Amino acid sequence: MSTKESDVKAPRKRLSAENREQKILEEAIKFFAGKGFSGQPRKLASRLGISQPLLYRYFPTKRDLIENVFEEVYMNRVNPEWLTTIKNRERSLEDRLIEFYRSYAEATYRYEWIRVYMFSALMGEELNRRYINLVEKELLTPICLELRAYCGLTRDEPVSQAELDHIWVLHGGLFYYAIRKHIYHGPVSEDFSTVMSSAVTAMLRGTKVISGKL
Repeated sequence: MSTKESDVKAPRKRLSAENREQKILEEAIKFFAGKGFSGQPRKLASRLGISQPLLYRYFPTKRDLIENVFEEVYMNRVNPEWLTTIKNRERSLEDRLIEFYRSYAEATYRYEWIRVYMFSALMGEELNRRYINLVEKELLTPICLELRAYCGLTRDEPVSQAELDHIWVLHGGLFYYAIRKHIYHGPVSEDFSTVMSSAVTAMLRGTKVISGKL
């Protein structure tokens, strides 16, 4: 009796080392977002349908895996165009900040990003502190300098902690929108663009009023 061609199973395609590593990494992001960094590699291997030794062939330690998750979730989403937008004085600062935060939110205000970030903080991991330092140096400090120009200030001294705290109120407030959505699963406005642009406008108006105190 001949076997129908449709009944013959195609041989399972073997993943290349690069594709398998990426598949492991993508599943690890979902795994840690759901379980936190206390999740065990053997359970991750089980979810992937691979052995733990094979998992360790690609990521020799749990720490290696976490570092790669950090690189994929945080560093690979940093867009060099953000700084270009922030510093482009051919446009109003309001327009620049609205465009920046719209793009930043699209890249970061996601389920995996927010939850990995929060679990990292709760576990005392230094990964999120590393990211905060990057954000403060590469994004918020330049915004502070643009705020000085916006207010007509001509200071030459380094950006002060008071100036950074001022912009952190906006940055952190918008971030809390994502926390309410992805951590607390609470009701939030579906129109984030309006929420964000209103917050930017209010911050800029307030900055001119208090600029002499920063």
